[in-house]
Amino acid sequence: MSAATATVPAKEQRPAPAPMRRRPAGRLRGWLGNGVVQAFLVVVSLVWVTPLAGLFLSSMRTTQDNSASGWWTVLTSPGQLSFDNYSTLLGNAGITHAFWNTVLISVPTTTLVVVIAALAGYAFAWLEFPGRDWLFLLVVALLVVPVQVGLLPVAKLFGQLGLFGTIPGVVLFHVAYGLPFAIFLLRNYFAEIPREMLEAARMDGGSEWRIFTRLVLPVGRPAIASLAIFQFLWVWNDMLVALLFADSSAQPLTVELQSQIRQFGSNMDVLAPGAFLSLIVPVAVFFAFQRHFVQGVMAGSVK
Repeated sequence: MSAATATVPAKEQRPAPAPMRRRPAGRLRGWLGNGVVQAFLVVVSLVWVTPLAGLFLSSMRTTQDNSASGWWTVLTSPGQLSFDNYSTLLGNAGITHAFWNTVLISVPTTTLVVVIAALAGYAFAWLEFPGRDWLFLLVVALLVVPVQVGLLPVAKLFGQLGLFGTIPGVVLFHVAYGLPFAIFLLRNYFAEIPREMLEAARMDGGSEWRIFTRLVLPVGRPAIASLAIFQFLWVWNDMLVALLFADSSAQPLTVELQSQIRQFGSNMDVLAPGAFLSLIVPVAVFFAFQRHFVQGVMAGSVK
């Protein structure tokens, strides 16, 4: 038998490698690459964007034009568009004051929630201290407490402390009710960091604070960015808490717009640009951090 026709001994034959299983993120990318799915997503995007475009176009039309016809008529009559409504809006002291109140409520609340939750999440994930598991169980239990339960008791407490009707009172309420979910989210994310990485940092002489700031925070940036986006959107769009805890000098934009509707009813020259201003800020924040947001959402699916 020639060498060319000789069979390979059985001990030298190797089985074909098993096909590699695609990760969930890879399967998701392949699914989204489908043309039908892409067309469906385009339709969904148009449905989502159309009200935003309608609000923007309505905010640039006069009250008479908005009363006479729909916003889509500007496609054939672009001469209706003008920035006069936004000039009027900037000259409205109530709207501008409410806008800055919203900023003064949303930014400190988001900052405090993210900072405190990051510290607590790291402590619950990697530090040993008495009662750690019971305290974390209490944090999880607070997730099921609806915000309506604490409105009246906290309002009475704030009245005794002199915080009722003030911006710090609104901020403290949002921080208190935002921390349980924030701590739960960041603790679970930080717990996925390899223990060997932290032990190596401790062996190199790194303190817990240095490990937290130089190692844990950079690794947890996607989750922190996702939390910041969610918290900012919740606080910026809130009206229930602000309606109860903020007086006329501390009320945010949502409450001011609601009062404008109650007082004037059809003043679209103020309501439409004010509503668009209230909407465009969180949309801009979302798109500014969308890369980190997507990483945070997809982090749990990639192992």
